[in-house]
Amino acid sequence: MGGVAGGIAREAKDSRIYPSRGRTFISADSKTHRFLSSKTESLYHQRKNGRILSWTPHYRRINNKGVVQGAAKKRTRRNVKYNRGVVGASWETINARRNEKPEVRAEAIAKAKAKAQSKTRTATKA
Repeated sequence: MGGVAGGIAREAKDSRIYPSRGRTFISADSKTHRFLSSKTESLYHQRKNGRILSWTPHYRRINNKGVVQGAAKKRTRRNVKYNRGVVGASWETINARRNEKPEVRAEAIAKAKAKAQSKTRTATKA
């Protein structure tokens, strides 16, 4: 069934061959080939390629014949991103902190550290 003529014999797999229909050919390498009609059998023995014959399902599948255009591509849904605040901070405050300059941020961190140290000093004295 392989080689150049394999496409014609493959037509048997693409379309159903019901009992008492068609012919069976057993090649020298003990492979069985079932043919739906004398046309497909003749073309197989002539070593014709099913991918080139325009009426074969193999040709139609390769060249996208009979495929509906509208259902061919499925649309994907995009996730929409929202900017939301976190518990204890609104979006405006988060955005303001993000956009401030590094010097201002470093100064605020230094103030916060000094405040925390003063709290611990007063807590240890008491």
